[in-house]
Amino acid sequence: MDVSIVIVCMNRMDNLYPCLESLRRYTDKSLEYETFVVAYLFDRANLARAVKDFPWVKFIESNEIRGFAENNNLALRQACGHYCFVLNDDTELHEDVISKLVHDFETLPQDAAIVCPTLLNADGSLQLCGRPEFQAYKYLLQQFHLYSEPIDSAYGKGLSETRSISGAAFLIKTEIFRKLGWFDERYFFTPEDMALARLARVEGYTVWADSDASLIHKWRTTASRIMSATRPAAVRGSLIYFSEWRRPCRPFEAEGLALRRGWHHRLSYFLLASGVLIAEMAKNLKASLVYLFDKSEQNRIKLLTFRHITASIFTSKTPKEIFSKYYSELRNTR
Repeated sequence: MDVSIVIVCMNRMDNLYPCLESLRRYTDKSLEYETFVVAYLFDRANLARAVKDFPWVKFIESNEIRGFAENNNLALRQACGHYCFVLNDDTELHEDVISKLVHDFETLPQDAAIVCPTLLNADGSLQLCGRPEFQAYKYLLQQFHLYSEPIDSAYGKGLSETRSISGAAFLIKTEIFRKLGWFDERYFFTPEDMALARLARVEGYTVWADSDASLIHKWRTTASRIMSATRPAAVRGSLIYFSEWRRPCRPFEAEGLALRRGWHHRLSYFLLASGVLIAEMAKNLKASLVYLFDKSEQNRIKLLTFRHITASIFTSKTPKEIFSKYYSELRNTR
């Protein structure tokens, strides 16, 4: 097997069908593929329809609360390909991007572990091509809208070494992925991708981006339906990640991580979280004022999201526990 394609879909058929159709159209038949779709919290009718319409796909049911890392790992542990191509369901191929990335490895040095394509917005504009190092202070500045992550760190240069990746799409050598322990399940929606790239570099591997291989990522149109549950979990996960200034651990070492953490980690978390809390409280106040004059559903969701974030910053709950709590509340109020 050359490539194992792994997609996680949370019952979004409007995402899944265009994604799989584009895969069917833009994959090189000279390569041998297997395609996994982790059907996350699917209703039975949608699952039955998808299985019928895409008989070449291996569907894995995931009916418990799981995040990006856990769901992907369900399929990754079954992968037989020499490479794994991790792909979001809200992406669409418009060229044979996988073959390009596979061929990239033929020219890259032996220590190359990951190569990612250029991500384009739905209108064709540049979203990301590789990612620079994203330190804790930049994350904090971002919360105050004082920093924006560069989108063109490797754009227009062909193959370029990069510091980090987006989990929306990347190709990785399966043997290395397995050695690194797959995705770190301590996180839930973010920043598993940055954690993976950082760990790979710490272990002596290199990460690359190809500006000549691209696909569409429609994240701006698909990420808001349950953001009052996903965003608090994401912020908590980001705080955990950015406060770890020491050497990152492999996911399977995380169980004993708390025993190795000292005052330096707690202080780092406190300082970073305090700054983020101030930013989120300001956003909460603004959202409250906006909702006071315009009680639209969109404004209600924004206000609820900021309230949940501020309540989650100094909690002892894991990102998964935070998501479970607020997702259950959403389901109960439908």
